[in-house]
Amino acid sequence: MKKFLALSLALVMALSLTACSTGGTTSSAGSAGSDVSASAPEGSGSDAATLTTIEEGKLIMSTNAEFPPYEMKADGDGAYNGFEGIDVEIAMALAEKLGLELVIDDMGFDSALLAVQEGRSDMVLAGLTYREDRDLVMDFSTSYATGVQVVIIKEGSDVTMDNLGDGKLIGCQIGTTGFMYASDTPENGGYGEANVQGYENGALAVQALMNGQIDAVIIDNGPAQAYVAANPGLAILEGEWLVEDYCLAVDEGNTALLDALNDVLESLIADGSIQTIVDKYITE
Repeated sequence: MKKFLALSLALVMALSLTACSTGGTTSSAGSAGSDVSASAPEGSGSDAATLTTIEEGKLIMSTNAEFPPYEMKADGDGAYNGFEGIDVEIAMALAEKLGLELVIDDMGFDSALLAVQEGRSDMVLAGLTYREDRDLVMDFSTSYATGVQVVIIKEGSDVTMDNLGDGKLIGCQIGTTGFMYASDTPENGGYGEANVQGYENGALAVQALMNGQIDAVIIDNGPAQAYVAANPGLAILEGEWLVEDYCLAVDEGNTALLDALNDVLESLIADGSIQTIVDKYITE
C-alpha cells in the first residue's frame, strides 16, 4: 500500500505514538467578537497582541472527546470540567498563558472542524493533523507532536498490511485523515469507498471489529493502544500505516489569535512542558 508522509516541522517532538470561511477574526455566528489584550510569553520575542475571541475573556476549544489519550471524558480531580487528555492539558496551558478561561465544546470530529470555520469556537484541538485541503479553510499552528496511525485487527486474523486492499472491510472515524486516505481510489494509494466503513468515533469502529462486522480499524496509535488494552482479543499490526503531524487550527485569516497561540505553544515546547504532558499520558 502507498504510504503517506505529512510535512515534518523542526519543532515537532520525537513522539513515536500517538486524526467555507470568509476569513477575518469576527465571529460568523452573529457575534462581533471581543478584543482581549494578551501579552506574549516571556522569551518568545513577540510584542503584546490584541486578540479577537468569540466570547470576552474565554478561549473556546472544539473537540471530539472520543480520542484517548488526547481528549476523553473523565471524572475525578484530574479532569477539567469533565475532560482530560494531552490536548486538554495543552489547551489549559494555552488559555492560562493568554489570561483566558478555557471552554471545551465536545462534538463530532467533523463538527469540531466546522465550529472553527463557522465562528462557534476559537480553535480546534482534536488530534488534528495537517492536510493541504484543510489548510484552505483553516490556519494551522506549529506542530506539537507526531502522530502515527496503525491498524487494529482481531487476534488470529489473516489481515496484514499488504492485503488490506484485497477486499477487506476497514473501519475509520469519519472526517479523519485515516478515513480520507483509506477511502481514496487505489490509484491514489487508498482502498476505495466500497472497502471503507465510516463511524462517528473510534470506539464504534472498534466495537464493529469485535462484532465481526469489519476486518480492521485504522486509527492513531495512542487510541489504538488504549482500545486494545481495554478489549481482549484485539491486536495491532506491526508497522506504521501513516505518519503525520498534530496541530491546532483556527479560522482562516485569524492571524492575531494564531500568532499568540503559536508564541505560547512554541514556548511550551521549548521549556519541556508539552513533553511533560505527553509523558503523563503515554508511558512507553
